[in-house]
Amino acid sequence: MKIHRYLRNVSTLRFYPEKCTGCGRCVEVCPHRLFQIENGRAQLGDRDLCMECGACARNCPFSAIAVRPGVGCAWAIMISELRGGREVASS
Repeated sequence: MKIHRYLRNVSTLRFYPEKCTGCGRCVEVCPHRLFQIENGRAQLGDRDLCMECGACARNCPFSAIAVRPGVGCAWAIMISELRGGREVASS
């Protein structure tokens, strides 16, 4: 799988480890595998890989994750892949 990096240090992804119970839903739903379970709790990896799809936040039953989905990056990455890797012009 091709690894897509988001713009450095601009992701809206926020993780609140004190709310995490280690249920693993974030690990199951994140398409870029940003989360891992270590010592019974989720750990956040390289947040610059986040495409802000919002799957982790929508599926976390304990509100340990917040992200502002729909800012455009996820859409651009998916459309680019569908078009064979060509960039998507912004309107």
